Amino acid sequence: TTGPSSDSNSSPTVESVEDNPDGGCHIYRNGYYESSIAVVEGILEVNIIQMTSIQMTESQAENSLVDFVVTCQGSLPTDVCTVVSDPTCQVSKSMVCDPIVVTDECLLTIRRAFAEPGTYCINITLGDDTSQALASALISVNGGEST
Repeated sequence: TTGPSSDSNSSPTVESVEDNPDGGCHIYRNGYYESSIAVVEGILEVNIIQMTSIQMTESQAENSLVDFVVTCQGSLPTDVCTVVSDPTCQVSKSMVCDPIVVTDECLLTIRRAFAEPGTYCINITLGDDTSQALASALISVNGGEST
């Protein structure tokens, strides 16, 4: 069938119906459609710029604490996830995700605990509603000290 389109343009809209052997039908519509697209920048890059071991007293030394200072480019993140894996980055040992509030500049400190000495692969992912970006590093934790 052919008839006028629903918009103010006077060009016709063509609709055809085709029988399908399985009992259904297909409807093909040709015409003008309108949509809007929002382009967002997203989180473009994440960098771990510093790793610092937190010195603790002997009574607190059950876990080694390490602070990771992280920067990013692009839009501001709303959450951070840290995955701690074996040195090959293949076997995940733990994963922690937290919401964050970054208001002006993407510079944040993430503190993570390590239960025992060893070498670990750290993946830090910053994300927002539309994007994610990842930074990785190897860290050696040695009884309260890290390198």
